[in-house]
Amino acid sequence: MSTSTELTELTTDYLIVGTGAVGMAFADVLIAETDANVVMVDRFAKPGGHWNSAYPFVTLHQPSQFYGVSSRELSKGRIDEVGLNKGLSDLASGAEVSAYFDDVMRHTLLPTGRVSYFPMCDYRGNGEFEHKLSGERFHVTASTTVDCTYLNTTVPSTHTPNFDIGDGVQFMPLNDLPKLEHAPAGYVVVGGGKTGIDAILWLMEVGVDPDLITWIVSRDAWLLNRRNTQPGLEFFEHTIGAQANQFEAIANAESVVDMFDRLEACGYFLRLDADVRPTMFHGATISEMELDELRRVENIVRMGRVQSISTSEIVLDQGTVPTTADHLFIDCSASAITNLETKPIFEDGVITPQTVRGYQPVFSAAFIAHLEATRDSIDEKNRLSEVVPLPNADIDYMKLTSKFMVNQYNWGQDPEIRAWLLANRLDGFSQTVAAVSKDDDAKQAILKKLGDNAFPAVAKLEEFIAAHAAAQ
Repeated sequence: MSTSTELTELTTDYLIVGTGAVGMAFADVLIAETDANVVMVDRFAKPGGHWNSAYPFVTLHQPSQFYGVSSRELSKGRIDEVGLNKGLSDLASGAEVSAYFDDVMRHTLLPTGRVSYFPMCDYRGNGEFEHKLSGERFHVTASTTVDCTYLNTTVPSTHTPNFDIGDGVQFMPLNDLPKLEHAPAGYVVVGGGKTGIDAILWLMEVGVDPDLITWIVSRDAWLLNRRNTQPGLEFFEHTIGAQANQFEAIANAESVVDMFDRLEACGYFLRLDADVRPTMFHGATISEMELDELRRVENIVRMGRVQSISTSEIVLDQGTVPTTADHLFIDCSASAITNLETKPIFEDGVITPQTVRGYQPVFSAAFIAHLEATRDSIDEKNRLSEVVPLPNADIDYMKLTSKFMVNQYNWGQDPEIRAWLLANRLDGFSQTVAAVSKDDDAKQAILKKLGDNAFPAVAKLEEFIAAHAAAQ
């Protein structure tokens, strides 16, 4: 390893820190819509960010058509014919996503001659980074730094549990599940989020009896129905219909509790157990068939968070549960996003991509890059890209939805942005709405319902948000 303290000096227009999905989506639009030069730095050997460390059986949770970069399709255009996603648009596997981002880097970005890519490098701040293997150090003088690491995505394979694990306890991240060669006495899945859901569905898919699974769920979650996220006119009643039902439910709600009840009744939200009121909302998406499968697991422990695990008991916030040294514990307790604080996206010399549309970080990154390419004023760019905060608790759904609706309204008032949205493949719903025939009375009625309830819904959300804040 080199011990030289000399810095290799680089000069560029944009320094993009992070080549995960957000960094790749941002770079793709920036390169397509400007003549800028870009330096891209990442700690992994290949682009794709956390996908490099994803568990082997991971797939996208929403249709592949809405993921990736704007210039290159990820979806195969299929409707799944088998499995728990049957009847819905294809979901790319983790391996497919990783290969896709590698292909985008090698065949879309680098051939332009305006992108310099530095993998296996630790970014030190202030334009400095160091190659992890050679020790070579670099300094970049850039007009703008794009920090695509701000949201700090974490994955199970690199997660350190925040509870004690005693000697002799069989404990692993779900990445290692396919490596098992002998069946334990039982499987204990720690974590009630999407990772826990994936672990349980995989176990049952490969033949594990659901009675052998214990699921530790510290908080139940409101879940989104994947059928309501599908592209194309054939799913219009589900996708645009779900949005219209959502706005109507909010607009007519008399309280926050009533709002969630109405959202569940109209099919916008799903939950695991009708008798357990969810308090968590992370935007997890699930099919109805997957939900039916999860309900086969009856041994669900709802006693708060895990405090410690030994070979004889699990200690939780609200009590203990017996276990044995022959049980296998699967860690699904990592939060996908660990940084929930927001900041302005555009500042002098710095861009910090965050979500500007709920549940869609890659679309958000592409849209932010488009604003950077086409707008001069920082104030205008920030006005058009209000941060849609990432949700944690159920109450966060209101802030997320309100901010997204305000953004959508502002975009709709701008002809140039409307045209960009219509042409961008990551915004499939604009094309879906535009394709509706004026003579299709059923679909036009859904669009009218959507429009009639939009402003009342925003007003009601702001009323609920203010009342909740005042009560804190």
